[in-house]
Amino acid sequence: MRLEVSCDDRIGLARAILEVLEQHQINVNAIDAESQGYIYLQLPDLSFDELAVLLPILRKIEAVKDVRTVPFMPSEREHYALVTLLSTLPDAVLSIDTRLKVTMANDSAVAIFGCSRDQVEGQLLSNWVQGFGFQRWLQSEEVLPQASRVQVHGSDYLAEMFPIHLPEAGGEGTSLAGAVVLLKSPSRVGKQFNALQQQVTGFETVLAQSDKMKALLDQARRMAQLEAPLLICGETGTGKELMARACHDASLRAEKPFVVINCASLPDAVAESELFGLASAPGQPIKKGVIEQADGGTIFLDEVADMSAQLQVKLLRFIQDGRFRRVGDDEEIAVDVRIICASQKDLSDLCQQGKFREDLYYRINVLNLMLPPLRERQADIVPLAELFLEHYSQQLGSPARQLSGECREFIRHYAWPGNVRQLKNALFRAVSMADGLGEISSDDLRLPAWTEGFGYFDQEFEGTLEQAAKQFESSLLRRLYPAYPSTRQLAKKLGVSHTAIANKLREYGIGKKRK
Repeated sequence: MRLEVSCDDRIGLARAILEVLEQHQINVNAIDAESQGYIYLQLPDLSFDELAVLLPILRKIEAVKDVRTVPFMPSEREHYALVTLLSTLPDAVLSIDTRLKVTMANDSAVAIFGCSRDQVEGQLLSNWVQGFGFQRWLQSEEVLPQASRVQVHGSDYLAEMFPIHLPEAGGEGTSLAGAVVLLKSPSRVGKQFNALQQQVTGFETVLAQSDKMKALLDQARRMAQLEAPLLICGETGTGKELMARACHDASLRAEKPFVVINCASLPDAVAESELFGLASAPGQPIKKGVIEQADGGTIFLDEVADMSAQLQVKLLRFIQDGRFRRVGDDEEIAVDVRIICASQKDLSDLCQQGKFREDLYYRINVLNLMLPPLRERQADIVPLAELFLEHYSQQLGSPARQLSGECREFIRHYAWPGNVRQLKNALFRAVSMADGLGEISSDDLRLPAWTEGFGYFDQEFEGTLEQAAKQFESSLLRRLYPAYPSTRQLAKKLGVSHTAIANKLREYGIGKKRK
């Protein structure tokens, strides 16, 4: 129970209040008199009858204006506000005394050290943090704030140190009582630096530390400034929409709309009206399609391989002359948009099978980007994982966690068939289901066994070795045939007779004339 006593300033007032409480045999757990004009008391819980007797007596004390119950004392609110702030900060925060012993550590610091709070507080900071002379710094003539690179469990961190000065008695001078230490990971520092950049290029959202991704981003930056159609290909989860949006944001159309439509999710009955709009009855508002809504900007057609044959014809005509008609309307409409398409399927293979128009393929494939799967950009895997780990820890209000050394090695060599999307989902699941403050292990990711070329392993393998070999053979020939369209060229490439290749192409229905 807390009481708020509003009062005038009077010497001996606190003593008079305490004497009344002593007479009624009421213990005082805490007293707060820092707020001018108020005294706060923390007492054991009292019954209504006990309060009815006590409050009138307290109000009769000289200089007391009023007494009432309150839910908390100001010092309590400040204390728990500080605790909440420290527990939710993604950066590690520690307090050390002049002997370099940890007196306080927030949840993020405990997580980085991989110990319980009891194992951290009261122990020397040097047990976990190396690379900076804390003792020499605190013993210098003038202790000033410092920043330095340090190591924690072999990983680099930026450490910011701030001395704690307490005022001496009489208000003259201060004495050194220790220091506060902040630890920031490289990804955290990079994120804060990017937030300070005045100009956003659109590609800052794409993490690229591998040589393959750096080269791809160089190409994308040049293509972003062009007006020609762009085709972005890559496996599921490689970030095709993210790349398309980055190209739009870095283009001269950045201030105009960026409209996304997933061709795979459009039923044939409504696909045409969604894209091109629908003529309305007299007096009714016109329904604009997404192409018209994107006028001046960019339209992103995701999974364009799943577009119906009828819609492919209309899209081809629109790309050719920039004009279209709404469904049910005779009037032609001209718009200025840039077309960016994406597909996880091999469009050239679909053209060979007659499932995608060749003329449309060449129209949308003026410029192209091939996003590499995550397994081909291993240098990006751990930085991406740390970025997602920090993001989801903040999003879920969870202490910042680290990847264990075993987990880092595991994710570097996992095949990631779902690519970046699968990595994000695995880390979200790990953070949301984690208990305590330990490191994230490979078991926490709960990833199924997978190998490239065969997919996920089930407990029982279905099929025969011959069937698996034929499946691989068919896939290989379908990929090579567009580049080597004659049996002799393909046979030379694969080192077999042209008769054998002709038989294989006939067996798998590759290169047949389309009806």
